[in-house]
Amino acid sequence: MRALGFEPKKEEIKKMIADIDKEGSGTIDFNDFLSMMTVKMSEKDSKEEILKAFRLFDDDCTGKISFKNLKRVAKELGENLTDEELQEMIDEADRDGDGEVNEQEFLRIMKKTNLY
Repeated sequence: MRALGFEPKKEEIKKMIADIDKEGSGTIDFNDFLSMMTVKMSEKDSKEEILKAFRLFDDDCTGKISFKNLKRVAKELGENLTDEELQEMIDEADRDGDGEVNEQEFLRIMKKTNLY
């Protein structure tokens, strides 16, 4: 797994094996491993794509998407959204109440909307 770019903790490995090991033997065969890694690789790819999108919004490199960032992107894309609509988008994603969207909040909302 490490050779494929993953750094799983012991607990994560145990859970992955338990999810696949239907017989309860504590081991998995190569085909099971291959299936598991195919899923993990697709998850990793989509997460990386989401984070690339996040960085496009976060042009001031604060680690957060502000109202100003969102307004700029909407304008660049030719989206005619009102300030109220843009603020509603921020509010929907903002879980910690700081008025901005961090990486984790962005990942959560993107996965929730099934855009990735």
